[in-house]
Amino acid sequence: MQVTKEKKSLRLIKSINAVKDPVTLDRKKSSIGSDEYYQHVERYAQQIRHTSDVSEIIKILDLVLSETRGLQLDDEMHVAEEKVQHAERKIEVLKNEMEQLRELVHTDQMTGAFNRRGLEEVFVREAARADRKAVSFCVALLDLDNFKNINDTCGHQFGDTVLMHLVAVAKETLRPSDIIARFGGEEFVILLPDVTMETALSVICRLQKTLAKHCLLQPDDQPLSVTFSAGVAIRRFGEHQKTVVKRADEALYRAKHTGKNRVEAALT
Repeated sequence: MQVTKEKKSLRLIKSINAVKDPVTLDRKKSSIGSDEYYQHVERYAQQIRHTSDVSEIIKILDLVLSETRGLQLDDEMHVAEEKVQHAERKIEVLKNEMEQLRELVHTDQMTGAFNRRGLEEVFVREAARADRKAVSFCVALLDLDNFKNINDTCGHQFGDTVLMHLVAVAKETLRPSDIIARFGGEEFVILLPDVTMETALSVICRLQKTLAKHCLLQPDDQPLSVTFSAGVAIRRFGEHQKTVVKRADEALYRAKHTGKNRVEAALT
């Protein structure tokens, strides 16, 4: 964004409420020239140009907005007030677009669950919190039973409906703090913060029963009870997503090969 500079240097007066430096807080007001201010904004623009992280861009835009709103206009700047407000509105629009983009990047568009990228970001956050507070954190890996047969018999469109149905039931059944993500195909990962293995197994079994009760009508109007098999692992201190999911996958394998529609705990 190019800014036309006027011959007469404009002055911006920054509100003390927007200043975080405790030394500066002792002053009633601090003033910077318009040239200096525009250079300051350009530095933010440079930061945005050199990052591909949408979340980081949103943080930068938030900082720009907070500083812009903290500015008070002196008599010389009243003529530029409309331009400043217009710039603020454009930043707001850009921030909203970035937030929508972040949603698209982290969400499986068909089911509304997180995708793998979203799962990775949430896992890192929850794992750090679990380590910091020394609390348990469980991971469940789910696989829909007989899903290939459902696709072959009822068609892929109905198969998509089954996937969306699972996510909808899970969101209604699980706690607000629990996270469901589509891991691939008919596999899903559920993150269960602050629970023991016993509680995690109980939660997944409850989801299993709730899903089975909510039958779907097949194209021939026959009811279909959807089931899944699952493996649950409790995350060890400092453990990465890859290894804890691998242990949950091994438990899922046992559940699949001992009758399906079962939930197994990972070996410690």
